[in-house]
Amino acid sequence: MMTIAYILLSIYLASQQTVAAFSSSRANRPYASSSSVKAAGSSALRMASDSEIRVMVNGMPGPMATAAAEACLRKGLILSPFAMTGPGLEPSSITVVDSVSGKHANVRLVPSSDMEEIESALKKTREKFGEDCVMAIDYTHPSAVNSNAVFYAKNNIPFVMGTTGGDREQLMKDMEALGASAVIAPNMGKQIVALQAGLEDLAKKFPSAFGGYTLHTKESHQKTKADTSGTAKAVVDSLKILSGNDQYTYDDIEMIRDDEESKAFGVKEEYIKGHAFHTYTLTSPDGTVEFQLKHNVSGRTVYAEGTADAIKFLAKKMEEGKGAKIYNMINVLEEGAME
Repeated sequence: MMTIAYILLSIYLASQQTVAAFSSSRANRPYASSSSVKAAGSSALRMASDSEIRVMVNGMPGPMATAAAEACLRKGLILSPFAMTGPGLEPSSITVVDSVSGKHANVRLVPSSDMEEIESALKKTREKFGEDCVMAIDYTHPSAVNSNAVFYAKNNIPFVMGTTGGDREQLMKDMEALGASAVIAPNMGKQIVALQAGLEDLAKKFPSAFGGYTLHTKESHQKTKADTSGTAKAVVDSLKILSGNDQYTYDDIEMIRDDEESKAFGVKEEYIKGHAFHTYTLTSPDGTVEFQLKHNVSGRTVYAEGTADAIKFLAKKMEEGKGAKIYNMINVLEEGAME
């Protein structure tokens, strides 16, 4: 069996074309009160330097948000003294510790339902460190994606949206209308993002190259991941074009959220609570030819560090006066901003 990764890479290199930019094509309660927000774009945000940024990592003490916070510390960023947590949780304070660098930071977690304290904490942070000092990382819940993004945009908080799910089409429309400054992508791992971009470019150059082939997609994540993999959706978009199969939908993606099934799929015991395994299979009409693409990630480090790189990239863009724009991880890669 030939791997589709090898074949596609060979075709891609032969094409000798530059990788095309790739775009990522809580209940719905509004987060920000009209009395406390500024219209996005009413002032030109500029970030002077990494040392002045305070990164609000929302979604802690969830493991992905916590890993992103640790990566921020590791890459020399400073965490905001407060962050949003789930609406059903009690307010609490945690100490984020990066075991690699030894750096640590204390963060007060405020339930997203307590808008009064969130707005007060945001105001105090800005009064102490500067009006444009706060940036955000979002690893919350699919149901919170759209309302959280509106909150960030209306409060002039540049942000990196790492949470997948939500209404992505509406998300992009809202952010463009509000003039938001953000990095939005279904995956923060640079190697996987590069693969996605390559596949998208191939799909544009060679549509229906696998015409008539049957597509099957299987993905496994920890059982706490509520939605279908955003990465799987992005890859499927390209494979549908390559196979000329417009009948295949996201509902056809096979999700694994059971520990034993994940182990049978190849996930090691120690990574059951944090992994992302994907297999895409294209089979010829007569079943005699099969191509397979796999990308398996154990742990969260690759995503966490990519997220911190995205924050630094966005801060640089703000400093250059290039805010009020939606970027993606290909933009981060093209800038050479992945450390």
